Amino acid sequence: MTWHQRTSEEVCAELQTGPAGLEQEEAGRRLAETGPNELREKRGRSPWIMLLGQFTDLLILILLGSAILAAFIGDLGDALPIIAIVIINACIGFAQEYRAEQALAALRKMAGQTARVVRGGQVEELPAREIVPGDLVILETGAVVPADLRLCEAVHLRVEEAALTGESVPVDKDTAPRDDAALPLGDRLNMAYRGTVVVYGRGSGIAVATGMATELGGIAALLEGEEEVRTPLQRRLTHFGKRLAAVIIAICAVVLVAGLMRGEPLPLMLLTAISLAVAAIPEALPAVVTISLALGANKMVRQNALIRRLHAVETLGSVSCICTDKTGTLTLNRMAVTEFFHDGKRVMRDQLQGFAASLPKGEEGVGAAEFLFIAAALSNDARRSAEGEWKGDPTETALAVLAQEAGFDREELERLYPRVAELPFDAERKAMTTIHRFGNGFVSFTKGALESLTAGLAKEAAESAGPIYRNEGERMAAEGLRTICLAMRRWDSLPHPLEPDPVEQGLQLLGLVGIEDPPRPEAAEAVALCRTAGITPIMITGDHGVTARAIARDVGILGPADDGVMTGAELAETDDARFREMVGTVRVYARVAPAQKLRIVKALQEQGEYVAMTGDGVNDAPALQRADIGIAMGITGTDVAKGAASMVLLDDNFATIVNAVREGRRIYRNILRFIVYSLTANAGTLWLVFLAPFLGLPLPLLPIQILWLNLLCDSLPGLALTAEPAGPEVMQQPPMPPGEGIFGSGRGWYLAGYGLLLGGAALLLQWWGKTAGLQWQTMVFTFLVASRMVFVLQVRSRDRSLLEIGLFSNRPLVGAIAITTLLQLAVVYLPPLNRLFATHPLSLPELSMVVVAAGLVQVTGELEKLLRRSLGRRQGSQV
Repeated sequence: MTWHQRTSEEVCAELQTGPAGLEQEEAGRRLAETGPNELREKRGRSPWIMLLGQFTDLLILILLGSAILAAFIGDLGDALPIIAIVIINACIGFAQEYRAEQALAALRKMAGQTARVVRGGQVEELPAREIVPGDLVILETGAVVPADLRLCEAVHLRVEEAALTGESVPVDKDTAPRDDAALPLGDRLNMAYRGTVVVYGRGSGIAVATGMATELGGIAALLEGEEEVRTPLQRRLTHFGKRLAAVIIAICAVVLVAGLMRGEPLPLMLLTAISLAVAAIPEALPAVVTISLALGANKMVRQNALIRRLHAVETLGSVSCICTDKTGTLTLNRMAVTEFFHDGKRVMRDQLQGFAASLPKGEEGVGAAEFLFIAAALSNDARRSAEGEWKGDPTETALAVLAQEAGFDREELERLYPRVAELPFDAERKAMTTIHRFGNGFVSFTKGALESLTAGLAKEAAESAGPIYRNEGERMAAEGLRTICLAMRRWDSLPHPLEPDPVEQGLQLLGLVGIEDPPRPEAAEAVALCRTAGITPIMITGDHGVTARAIARDVGILGPADDGVMTGAELAETDDARFREMVGTVRVYARVAPAQKLRIVKALQEQGEYVAMTGDGVNDAPALQRADIGIAMGITGTDVAKGAASMVLLDDNFATIVNAVREGRRIYRNILRFIVYSLTANAGTLWLVFLAPFLGLPLPLLPIQILWLNLLCDSLPGLALTAEPAGPEVMQQPPMPPGEGIFGSGRGWYLAGYGLLLGGAALLLQWWGKTAGLQWQTMVFTFLVASRMVFVLQVRSRDRSLLEIGLFSNRPLVGAIAITTLLQLAVVYLPPLNRLFATHPLSLPELSMVVVAAGLVQVTGELEKLLRRSLGRRQGSQV
């Protein structure tokens, strides 16, 4: 039998304890046996691990291999710049991730530092880590439950379990055993679990599990077992790197063998092979990707999204599915009255302004409707802080706010009608009553569950009002509202005995109040934008199905006729094969356990979805880590959730996710633009270096010139290209298909075609310049720079003309082109740089020929775009 199935006496017998608690000696023995009551912390990545992680990308390894080969044959002029690039890239990535890691703890204790425990018949204040199974723990309002407890006393005890179960409403606890062994955590009313908070009442319980054996510890263990998922760009770059490595090795081998067969010296052919490798590798790609992600991460921080893992920035651009918790994420995590029913009328909250003044008055100056608000204010233990905020049970604070908004001053009412007696809330009768002086007599106000109060109605009221109120209660429940009924009774003298019977009999109904945890005002718009962007929003919550369905419809996750709701119990009965078939149609999951959240995320990923998981509770942590990107709430989120997430919303605003997705898409597409630009330009250089020897032409470029080309043209213009602004259509198109690689959507053909154009133009220029006795190598070198500056403008859009985009819509790019051009002219015309790069000053006709050739590349690009538009192949902002 599980603990919640046993009586408190059976639990005491099993754990050999009792009302006097454990003796100190026995507690010490158990502490040595079970270990301290602590969660095993997940070890964060050490700085060394973070630094070494920057060198694990395949492109970085290829670059290092080229540098080592260059150094081996004594070409330090090529080796040292490559190594410098790799080190700079690693430092940028390390700095960003180290700052984020320092901003959050990977895993922290959620329980309080101390707890009140009965030892040897005496109540002691002990460190929570010293609690052992069998300890008798005292619970009071405000206490954090330090271990999993089987309650043996519960006096008006209410516990908030939102962090563990997702249920926003505090749970009324009792001590009665339950029969169902498979009862969900939220329904085990005789248990109090580690990390939950006592919001009302008092009680005590026997510790039945401590440390990692608690429910919270089980979630921490799930978190330990989940490995981080590689991001879409990491996967695509890894795949691309493998293909690139194979191509480089094949081409270098062909050139090396062909040269040796022609009798060329080995050092020269090794130098040529290195030149080809340098020509093919986009050396600046790792640095540009890292810098653009870091800049994006810094921009997102200003927009209240803290990035903990740098590659999470680009993952946002690929997300196709967002799994979001309800409480505190889509909702405000604040109970509020939305409507009430009185005298056959339904009144909405926004009609309260001046409501009190318009109410009809009774004989004593107080009308029946006024009594509704007086009862809401006085049958209430919530208190207002010095700042004017209501504190206490969320339901009672909601009722206090209702009375205040209707124009009833709580302090004035307490002066007029002082409380003289009360019957506290009891979970069995589901009601509470307060008794107040009223004129020459007394009045009792009772609030609680509708079924409890209608059972105590006077006979006439039960026959007339009872059915009407029950129908209204069913309607409110169907709309996801929690209902609270208010009633009253007048007394000539203080009732005796002061017991529920007769105090809560012969009642007169005042009204029925509908309370909800309202959706965030911006949640519906954010969900709508997600749908427009081709992203599927899914709600996963520990709350009840009726409430989850209502909120999902309010924010647009479910349509009016949709009913794609699955409960945790239904999910548990569904095998994996069947669930994989259903997962694409379910939009709301209710009453789910932490392991089930993980199962949902995995099933979606198996269907090819890139999954983002938002959440704030402990129960979200394993799924947050397993998801392609985990998004935790920064204000209400637990430390466990933040430690598992890739991104933290600093304002807990669901709409911030939309801004983050928009920024992620912009960055992702700009990175793709840079990759297309860099690989196309490098392909032109590769064709040139590869074909020249076979056409009887000398080696067109030296390795130092090739490296300068890649560094100069990729770094400044490439980085400026990642600043390309996002157009309005960026959130009107679906994310990049999961299975699509870097060369998908025609990018491969685009790259090959333009690369051949650039390489062919350079070969013609080399042949013509050599034949005419001109400075052909410097002309080819300068043409490749000029043509790249033209092409970087072309790659901003696959179909929109430069005139349509606007030359100055990306000012950093214009500045980068200008600086690059000036640096290349310096290499051509300054004598010290002439010697370093083996260049010669070009005459005006030679330079003019280079400019004309680059201009022809621009004209060809515009004609290609015109043809694409005429064929109806517009792709908007797609790259």
